[in-house]
Amino acid sequence: MSNPMTGANLRGAVDLSSLRNRPATPAADSAATASDGSVASPSLVFTATDDGFQEVVELSRTVPVVIDLWAEWSEPSKQLSPMLEKVVNELAGKLVLAKVDVDANPQLAQAFRAQSIPMVVGLVAGQPVPLFSGAVSEQQLRDVFAQLLQLAQQHGVTGSVPVSDAPSTDDAAEEPPAPPLPPLHAEAYDAIEAGDYPRAIAAYTKALAENPRDADARAGLAQVSLLNRVQGLDLQEARAIAAANPLDPSAQFAVADLDLAGGHVEDSFGRLLELFAHLPNDERAVVRERLLELFGVIGDDDPRVLRARGKLASLLF
Repeated sequence: MSNPMTGANLRGAVDLSSLRNRPATPAADSAATASDGSVASPSLVFTATDDGFQEVVELSRTVPVVIDLWAEWSEPSKQLSPMLEKVVNELAGKLVLAKVDVDANPQLAQAFRAQSIPMVVGLVAGQPVPLFSGAVSEQQLRDVFAQLLQLAQQHGVTGSVPVSDAPSTDDAAEEPPAPPLPPLHAEAYDAIEAGDYPRAIAAYTKALAENPRDADARAGLAQVSLLNRVQGLDLQEARAIAAANPLDPSAQFAVADLDLAGGHVEDSFGRLLELFAHLPNDERAVVRERLLELFGVIGDDDPRVLRARGKLASLLF
């Protein structure tokens, strides 16, 4: 997984002004909010296009929207899209999923800077929130959506879509109910929704102690640990400290964490690889451990992780 959100604030990393300024179509009026906080939507899962995106922007002012930028030629897209639909349907109207075929909608692909497909972006109050690109596990997906909902709540976007007004896709409707999460995973998920990262860390740590092969717990622990570390950090202050202390691992770790949380994956890896290269052999272990942890946040199959692993291996031998 790449570009996990921090949940701290809205990060307008893409410019949607050219799309926002288009006249809204009459269908955009369906985003009106009812007295109970619900909002009409074409469905929980729908297709978005260059021409009709103003409707999606307006909808995001009431209910969080997840944008799935996909392509027919992308095998990871074919694996991720059904998982996105499944988890969105599980959330029963707390957010909606807009699917964007990047080949058919080049303006949206350009606006969201979709360089790696699939790419998933949140939209809250008309503002884009980078989430991740590439493959993720189902548990990671739930964790990211929990953070998106928390962020939306912080910005007053608390509406929902009545499930009866938003039927899921036929394929999703035919799927059997998702099995319940293991108790410790459920505890971690609830803690993340509440913003209690230490409790989520404790739950994932206990799950790993019980089953060291629990890949979802390992991935969840890496992600929530990152979220916990970046809480309250100021990027400019962290960069100034790191510049003044180029060989201090703790100073470099802070910037690497913030870079990763903000989507600057290669900058994060590059900073730690450079630190690793300049430290004496007996001081390198802690840097290697942090790199491996951040690799786990992004995902072992991500090309950037593979490249960074190769560089790390060349420095080791």
